[in-house]
Amino acid sequence: MIRNIGGIETPENEINLSIDKNLSQSSIRVMLFGNGVESLIPICKKYSRIKLVTENPEFIITFGGDGTLISAELSYPCVPKVPILNSSRGHRCIPHPPEEVIRRLAEGRLIPYRYTKLQCTIYIGGNADPATTIEALNEVIVEKGRINTALRFKLWIDGISYEGNEREILGDGFMISTPFGSTAYFSNVTRGIFWRGIGVAFMATNEPVTHMILPEESVLEVKITRGPAVLAHDNSQEFVALNTGDIIVARKSPQDAIIYSYGILKHQSEPF
Repeated sequence: MIRNIGGIETPENEINLSIDKNLSQSSIRVMLFGNGVESLIPICKKYSRIKLVTENPEFIITFGGDGTLISAELSYPCVPKVPILNSSRGHRCIPHPPEEVIRRLAEGRLIPYRYTKLQCTIYIGGNADPATTIEALNEVIVEKGRINTALRFKLWIDGISYEGNEREILGDGFMISTPFGSTAYFSNVTRGIFWRGIGVAFMATNEPVTHMILPEESVLEVKITRGPAVLAHDNSQEFVALNTGDIIVARKSPQDAIIYSYGILKHQSEPF
């Protein structure tokens, strides 16, 4: 069974159980991802069920910290991840010895969880056709493009203007976060985390509130009314330049990230 966390409310009898079925097959296709993964090869080869591959994996073992896990999700979206900690920091990585984690994977004793992702579509210059669409496991961040010039933008939530009358917000920018990402940069900005929905954090703006937590079915539309700005997501090396008139539409992605933990998690903030 794939357990639900991070904003997914699917009845158990409707959950896709294909991952659990994979573990009952004679072999599972596993890719290794991260620095120093060579040390994991002899461990994996101890188990006949694990077949190491370089393409079309059923599972990806990430070896590093949270950044390695997020990079793997960017490169191989929605392929189930087994994050093993090999870093001084890694709240989202399993801290147990690799031998124990890989043994549990081979035996089908790791616990899979679904995590909500964001889908963000960008429209440049008011064009009706989107310029690009990105997906993020943690967050999408839009900040001012010049350090000495504030960003101005307007926000609509489900087609309704934030605070009414198409109010213009002035400041450094904003962040749209998933529950998974709320324990990262979102928490540093707001000093809080959340377990369900979509989070919006205002960054050094003229607003009396620092953030909002919206229902996960919400659709957010943001229009840049005075740029320039830059959009980034997760730890991607690619950025999107934005300017006056550009529009960002963000919503929950139809696809979830699937990440395994060593044991059962009760809260979003628990380490793996």
